[in-house]
Amino acid sequence: MLDTARTTDVADTDRALRVAVIVGSARGGRAGRAVADWFVGHVRDRADIELNVIDVADLDLPVAMPNWDGLPSPAPQTRAALADVSPRLADAEAFVVVTPEYNHSFPASLKNLIDWHFTQWQAKPIGFVSYGGLGGGLRAVEQLRQVFVELHAMTVRDSVSLHGPWSGLGKDGQPLDAAVCEGAAKGMVDQLVWWGRALRAARVAHPYGK
Repeated sequence: MLDTARTTDVADTDRALRVAVIVGSARGGRAGRAVADWFVGHVRDRADIELNVIDVADLDLPVAMPNWDGLPSPAPQTRAALADVSPRLADAEAFVVVTPEYNHSFPASLKNLIDWHFTQWQAKPIGFVSYGGLGGGLRAVEQLRQVFVELHAMTVRDSVSLHGPWSGLGKDGQPLDAAVCEGAAKGMVDQLVWWGRALRAARVAHPYGK
């Protein structure tokens, strides 16, 4: 995992919260990008957030990682990928993870991105948009909550869950039950903003872990 310095700003309750939206699936034929596009399109006009989409399918992160002591160092192509994504994660003040449920869990590509980083997640809130089958990806979300608490992140209670065939995505990439999904998205983002502002102020007043 890569340990990079976090960006620290002066706490400002009126400034928009920088939110990284992480598309967690890299599988061929995935619906993840369509789900992320719907979510971003629905909430992008909010004045209290700024969105930055990070797609794991665009990253070239191998599954083999350096030793805990940092030796050997990552290969050049891996360093290049980290040079792009790590600062974006560090700059984010909150995250929304878009995840499917594969075999009752979340994708290995998402876990790989998570494990390459550490301080970037600390003392920041995380919301979830999940999809897949009758459970709507909720089992993946529950496992991700356990992963992120180990990384000192704070997951918000409410999430957005696209349950097929009821509120899943149609062929146009939009939720079949738009009213329910849009209401869930608003509730989740409201909680994310509250926690994001509170934790932003706390990190400025007392840098986490120091």
